[in-house]
Amino acid sequence: MILLLKQQSRDAFNYLYRQYSAVLYGVVNKVVYDPQTAQDVLQEVFVKIWSNISQFNPEKGRIYTWMINIARNAAIDKLRSKGEIMKGKIRTGEEIVNNMERSLKMEQSTDTIGLQKMVAGLKPEYQTIVNLAYFKGFTLDEISKNLEIPLGTVKTRMRHALQLLRKNFSI
Repeated sequence: MILLLKQQSRDAFNYLYRQYSAVLYGVVNKVVYDPQTAQDVLQEVFVKIWSNISQFNPEKGRIYTWMINIARNAAIDKLRSKGEIMKGKIRTGEEIVNNMERSLKMEQSTDTIGLQKMVAGLKPEYQTIVNLAYFKGFTLDEISKNLEIPLGTVKTRMRHALQLLRKNFSI
């Protein structure tokens, strides 16, 4: 499929869109929160994937991960371009439940490889940082400010968490 995509095959791209659009929409919507803006960003994501597929290197990772990173970064770029401030985007209590219920109805599960379960097995301080960075789209600096902990601590915890996830994933 990667070879067909790099050859600009419309059939391969259509297949990619059908298989991954709901998952990528879910990633974007968790960052942007506005369904219409999330749809716009999703279209931009697929244009970026189509335009930059030649830059994808299968030796560095899976296409799924590459596309999720493009989606998350595009959503963050959209927030920044609108001048929105990330502060206060960490939600608690009832807001999380309502948002999660809505998200589960609108997207396919992004956890086909059991990543959520692996993250849940980490220490709570690692879980929080991984969840904010990879599932909510926060930068490390934003995490530091919102959690009111030093940036160096956030980076160290993220590094340790990723090492543990790599170790557990390779088993």
